[in-house]
Amino acid sequence: MNRTMKNIWAITKKELRIYFTTPIAYVVATIFLLLVGILFYLLIREFNSLSFNAARNPYYYQQLNINQMVYSSLFFWMSLFLLFLLSLLTMRLFSEEKKTGTDELLYTSPISINQIILGKYIASLILLTIILLLTGILSIFSFAYGNPELAPILSGYLGLFLMGAAFIAVGIFFSSLTENQIISAILTFGIYFLFLFLYIASLFTGGIAKDILNYISFFRHFNDMTRGILDTADIVYYLSFTFLSLFLTHSVIQSRRWR
Repeated sequence: MNRTMKNIWAITKKELRIYFTTPIAYVVATIFLLLVGILFYLLIREFNSLSFNAARNPYYYQQLNINQMVYSSLFFWMSLFLLFLLSLLTMRLFSEEKKTGTDELLYTSPISINQIILGKYIASLILLTIILLLTGILSIFSFAYGNPELAPILSGYLGLFLMGAAFIAVGIFFSSLTENQIISAILTFGIYFLFLFLYIASLFTGGIAKDILNYISFFRHFNDMTRGILDTADIVYYLSFTFLSLFLTHSVIQSRRWR
């Protein structure tokens, strides 16, 4: 077990070193933080304006809810930003190894396929966690301008992390299919867009079709978490999707290793 963890951590450190010694991590983090910062400022400014106007009417003032008016919109847009940006983080994980030929050295090493995949996956998760934690600093301002509930904010961030973890696993799978990083990013983003389309389609359907689309869609499960609703079915959904994507990645690499 100790040897296994060392191998996984060795791969993780290697990938983190690449992330932080090349522009990709800084570019992705900067773009994401800039977009989230601008959006947060606009939402807080709008909430501030409504609070000022409603201050003369105690009833309307009590109806203002910073979690619903700021964080619900913020989390939704953050999830959309992650759709695009995480595809940039994962596109090179296996594609670059295959293009440069270093994948053969990696696959013939004593390190198992599972350890390779987990090492790369954990490195991406660490970077995702750092980026999400940096956006959490913005919440200081929400407590200064309002009285938000902490539980929905924490569950919203948990939802973002689980969704991001699933996105990363999908991106790793497509990165294992091709040596072209651009194609890997396009395929990953295409799948993300498909799930967004399914969510939008569920808004215009009813009956069994609506239930099926809601269950399949990434966003329906995420929406509950942004409202502070923690359902084990939502957590199981994201974990299952992550496991399935990593399993498919293992199958692809395993078939290539034995050619």
